[in-house]
Amino acid sequence: MQPIYLDYAATTPVDPRVAEHMARHLTLDGVFANPASRTHLYGWQAEEAVETARRQVADALAADPREIVWTSGATEADNLAIKGIASCHQGKGRHIVTSAIEHKAVLDTCGWLQDNGFEVTYLQPAADGLISADMVAKALRDDTILVSVMHVNNELGTINDVAGIGQLLQHHQAFFHIDAAQSIGKISLDVNQLGVDLLSCCAHKAYGPKGIGALWVRRRNPFVPIDAQLHGGGHERGMRSGTLPTHQIVGMGLAFELATLALADEHYRLLELREQFWSKLQPLGDLWLNGDPQQRVAGVLNISFGNVNGETLLTGLRELAVSTGSACTSASVEPSYVLKALGVDNELAMSTIRFSIGRYTTKADIEKASQIIIRTVDALRQPSPA
Repeated sequence: MQPIYLDYAATTPVDPRVAEHMARHLTLDGVFANPASRTHLYGWQAEEAVETARRQVADALAADPREIVWTSGATEADNLAIKGIASCHQGKGRHIVTSAIEHKAVLDTCGWLQDNGFEVTYLQPAADGLISADMVAKALRDDTILVSVMHVNNELGTINDVAGIGQLLQHHQAFFHIDAAQSIGKISLDVNQLGVDLLSCCAHKAYGPKGIGALWVRRRNPFVPIDAQLHGGGHERGMRSGTLPTHQIVGMGLAFELATLALADEHYRLLELREQFWSKLQPLGDLWLNGDPQQRVAGVLNISFGNVNGETLLTGLRELAVSTGSACTSASVEPSYVLKALGVDNELAMSTIRFSIGRYTTKADIEKASQIIIRTVDALRQPSPA
């Protein structure tokens, strides 16, 4: 039997409706052409499909379609936003503010900039895993040109007060970038209400295909200029060159539209499943929920299990598809840097698992998964015969 999939924060299966829509944009009898081929019908049809998807993505963000720049995913979008701002605005300053618990796509990019003459301040979260506007305010300097703080933490599921940070930055020269890869379909988004200047997102966290994402770049009040990081044709208003993958783009567009339509219903359904799951695990005792218990998305629980060897625990849960943290660092044997930043000790951090549920998780899945976890943890906590 296949393991019960509880790793939706790592990636989601493509919705069958999205897959069917994508398939119609691959073959000769469909809309397969290069959207930049504007001399024939095939290219016009592809361009129309891309622009429809651009509007679908923009609608999910309450944005203008002309502000959407296609990328290969959120990692590239993060790189384009951070490096693009740093390169374009280094004459105004070389200081960047971010947090110590960002996704590696942000942390590694900031690290690269440090190696190239920029200064980066890494905000340390409180034990609740949240980054506040007050923290950002204390880190701001006259030469700060960018603040980059994720909207929803990919390991904890906690939601940062980006609107508060956006309001703080209204009277500062620094641009505000958020990584919203984990936000789509989980919480409503309005880039104007949030007060952000750049936003990264991707399709595969929202039941769309891997390998496609977007960077939203504000074009009015204020206009946000960035330097391109890929050159070769001047596509996407000169910000990101490269032939557009029509089939992936239309998949992202439909996935975002479906996620937006189902947002409210899915939130309450997942919240009920999450509470059911957490409640059923309580008899185990000696377990902790990492991150703020209230200010979080409905589908993610990051749980530490006391008095259990972490490696043995993960092996014992082979009937479940789960992770110990971000999929981007799953090959590491080190404790999660996110948990360490929260003050969790190494032993407990190593026995921590991220459970993330989604569109296809059922009550039966939660019931069975709870039984498997209780059985496994109880067995591992029994004294050794030796």
